[in-house]
Amino acid sequence: MKKVMTAVLFGLATLMANAQAWPTGKAVTLVVPFPPGGSTDLIARTLAGKMPEKLGGATVIVDNKAGATGTIGATQVARAQPDGYTLLVSSLGPFVIAPHLIKVPYDALKDLEPLSIAVQAPNVLVVPAASPHKTLADVIAYEKANPGKMTFASSGNGSSDHLTAELFWLQTGTTGIHVPYKGGGPVMTDLLGNQVDSSFMNINTAMPQILGGKLRALAITSEKRSPLLPNVPTLEESGIKDANVYSWQAIAAPKGLPADVKRKLHAAIVASLNDPAVKPKLLELGFEIVANTPEQFAAYQASEYARWGKLITSRNIKAD
Repeated sequence: MKKVMTAVLFGLATLMANAQAWPTGKAVTLVVPFPPGGSTDLIARTLAGKMPEKLGGATVIVDNKAGATGTIGATQVARAQPDGYTLLVSSLGPFVIAPHLIKVPYDALKDLEPLSIAVQAPNVLVVPAASPHKTLADVIAYEKANPGKMTFASSGNGSSDHLTAELFWLQTGTTGIHVPYKGGGPVMTDLLGNQVDSSFMNINTAMPQILGGKLRALAITSEKRSPLLPNVPTLEESGIKDANVYSWQAIAAPKGLPADVKRKLHAAIVASLNDPAVKPKLLELGFEIVANTPEQFAAYQASEYARWGKLITSRNIKAD
């Protein structure tokens, strides 16, 4: 009996030691399923710079695994060991949009362990400074008088800016021309060159050109006006219901993450995002800090998954 008790106590002690030891001797890798330089990469590198001090000096690195609209990196994380050393830092695409557009080798709602939505940012309807459209009402009036003529650029089929335009047309009973590009860079180039009429661009991408007077902001997709653009009305206050849209970046792990590791990771993520050296900089860029719980993230993901799936089906949206 004494030997059995000794073995049990030894086993418990080993488990407790392992739990207390994490993370040790191995870097925590933040997999970003997109190329360097975008908003998701920025959030991941911000976390990688701050999480080590929240985790007692652990090494945290960023690994960009781009391709297949973000699903290559998401698949890598879904198939990784749930030991806390491999995390996914991604925008909403691989979580709630891509699975409706292409065949993905993971179940977005079952194969990933939600940790937290880090930040969110609304989209802004922008037109070139030389555009004749001065207000949102001008755009709607033009579209109703000239159906299917006004061009709306996006960073690709099924992207947040594309889906926002589809939602806008649906809710206003109008039609436009979707012009998909391969990324946000070419969209900005052609907007500034007056080659396209408009775009529902992410606020942190559009802000420099709005402040520089090269783009005009007509409406924002947030629930309330942004403190960065206090004079720009929301779609909702302009009479367009159920069209609030946020682009968001979140962190997830492979399914089956041990509870103690999950708790430590979540605490480190939240503390990093709210750190006085981090939070003000993200707010200045147009990001709103969310830093919610795993349970809140899971519920929001399920809601967004259903919402975008319904829109993609009803509008017959196809992948590139």
